[in-house]
Amino acid sequence: MGRNLGRLLKEGDVIALSGELGSGKTCMTKGLAVGLGVPEDEVVTSPSFTYMNEYEGRETLYHMDVYRLAHLSEFLGIGLDEYLGHDGVAVLEWADRWPEILPEHTLNVAFVILGEDTRAISFCARHHRALEILEGLERAIFEME
Repeated sequence: MGRNLGRLLKEGDVIALSGELGSGKTCMTKGLAVGLGVPEDEVVTSPSFTYMNEYEGRETLYHMDVYRLAHLSEFLGIGLDEYLGHDGVAVLEWADRWPEILPEHTLNVAFVILGEDTRAISFCARHHRALEILEGLERAIFEME
């Protein structure tokens, strides 16, 4: 799913990921990276301790993780907000912490652990660009079947 979603993304898109630890946020981002053309030998890891990793592909992928940040002021203080909705594609893990900073065209993706190897994934789009991405993802999934 991440790979198919990544193929649809373009400069300025923002993907907001939420869900508990181990629910699949980083796994989704790895797929997004492949879909964005990041070389498959590039190791995509969670930027829990660096806050952001940058990967070059068809579009630059800015992969952010705010798990360790306690306050919105920390996020803003290190300038991560400057990557939301501008150059490249921004993917933000733990985005549900401060939804007010997300651009209106953000595609929200929520993960719920159902079992050891089972996840429920839900999408929320409130803007025409996010809806466009979801429609493209739906077409890609149906073409796979």
